[in-house]
Amino acid sequence: MARSSSGESLLSRVVRIYEAFGPDHRAVTLSELAERSDLPLATASRLVNELIDYGWLRRDAQRRVCVGVRMWELASRAAPTLGLRDVAYPIMADLHAVVGHSVQLGVLQDREVLYIERLSAPRAVRNRVRVAGRLPLHATSSGLVLLAHGPRELQESVLASPLRALTPHTITSPDLLRATLGEIRRTGLAYCPGFVDECATGIAVPVRAGGGRIVAALSVVVPNDASARTAVPALHAAGRGISRMFGTAAPARMVV
Repeated sequence: MARSSSGESLLSRVVRIYEAFGPDHRAVTLSELAERSDLPLATASRLVNELIDYGWLRRDAQRRVCVGVRMWELASRAAPTLGLRDVAYPIMADLHAVVGHSVQLGVLQDREVLYIERLSAPRAVRNRVRVAGRLPLHATSSGLVLLAHGPRELQESVLASPLRALTPHTITSPDLLRATLGEIRRTGLAYCPGFVDECATGIAVPVRAGGGRIVAALSVVVPNDASARTAVPALHAAGRGISRMFGTAAPARMVV
């Protein structure tokens, strides 16, 4: 593996290039890419051109650098959440038809919730979630469900860390967060009015695999008003439906 004068491998530099992309940085200029990947401009330019030749990166009409179709193709084939998404999508579509706002599926990834599927509509309430985007566990309904049922070490680590506020309603008190996690375990529901956006309420339930293991959180984002709780029965039913189907299908499919 070729190494730079600093001893860093070529693979490490390529990984840094890909990690420079994100939900809010899907297309970047070469100089932005070099800065975000902490690489010299000449090095970034050389590596980008090679990756473009392989189809792993591409340039858009404005000459900005984007992830290439070939990389998307390979990643889609290997996605560990593919089986879960396949099972969940029809039920998510039915739930979306009932609530008329955003429906999304999230999984635990490190100390964040990673959203692997999302359905929305033009008139849906404002929602910061994007497919392949992440948000903090303590600040979102899906994240709170995953944290409540996650390993004790993860819970204690999050409780001991600064709890960043996304709005004035986000939980920032460790004592309140601990009590909220206990309530979620008791009720099977996370209800989060205004936690991510003051105009929206996030509501989430767990998705279980065989044996009761929680593998994901199913959530809706609805207007932050008196009608928000009307989505709860349909959300519970959808979560149970996905759990039943995934619990049956999981042994024969790729799972998270």
